[in-house]
Amino acid sequence: MRLVGEHELTVRRVSPDEVAVLERLWLMFRHDLSGLRGVLPSPDGTFRSERVLAAVDDPTWAAYLLWLQDRPVGLALVRALDQPVRVLNAFFVVRGLRRTGAGSRAVSEVLALHPGAWTVAFQAENEPAVHFWRGVARAAAGERWTEELRAVPDRPDLPPDSWISFTTHG
Repeated sequence: MRLVGEHELTVRRVSPDEVAVLERLWLMFRHDLSGLRGVLPSPDGTFRSERVLAAVDDPTWAAYLLWLQDRPVGLALVRALDQPVRVLNAFFVVRGLRRTGAGSRAVSEVLALHPGAWTVAFQAENEPAVHFWRGVARAAAGERWTEELRAVPDRPDLPPDSWISFTTHG
């Protein structure tokens, strides 16, 4: 639990009765990213959600909600919990809380829950994400992190993603 202003920011695993909250935050997250990659919603107005379903149902994934008091303010999806390198598959903070330090605090809590090797993908054209994830890597691992470009699977029309890798210690 960390303070944002005078309020407590908490990160906790999604409970069964919070899945609908996770799904709504996922829509906000995917909407944010849609402008970077030209992704349109499905005919029913949603975006692809197999990652959310996996994060809730698959034991090798973990889904977290970020809360500011009683308000959901973000999400984190972690996969590959059974592998040597964990993947922070999705991380989102609502716009009203960005640039307050809440995202950095929340991601540090998620990383602390699963110490070890990590990798995170982001889009190089998303300048705030570039700054944020490089800062996260420096905070978590000092100068012991790497960044590389990797092709987006099955999407040769897209520019490659940037991937940052680092190791945390518990």
